[in-house]
Amino acid sequence: MSRENQIATAVMKIAASQKSGIATFKRCYVEVPHHLKLSAAETSLSATRPGEPMWHQLVRNIRCHHDADGNFIDRGLLEHVPKVGYRITNAGRQSLTKKP
Repeated sequence: MSRENQIATAVMKIAASQKSGIATFKRCYVEVPHHLKLSAAETSLSATRPGEPMWHQLVRNIRCHHDADGNFIDRGLLEHVPKVGYRITNAGRQSLTKKP
C-alpha cells in the first residue's frame, strides 16, 4: 500500500469517527499521527510551506491525485469537501470493516 493510501486510510478512520462523516484538514493534521508512525523525513518542515511538516502534503494529495488509479476518491471511498477536508462514503465505511 502506498504511503498516500496509508494516509487516506487514516483519514477515512478519522472521518468515520465523526458524526458528520467529515475529517477536516485541521483534524487530520492533529489525528493522523495517532494512526500512523511518521518518518523523520515526513515530519521535517517543508521548504516551500514554512512551519508545515512535509506529511501535510500527503493529506492534500488525496484530492490532488483524485483521478489516479487506486486513489481513495477515484475508488469512491472518500469525497473531497472543498476548503474543509474529506467525507467518508458508504463504500469507505464498508471497506474499513472488511478484514484484509
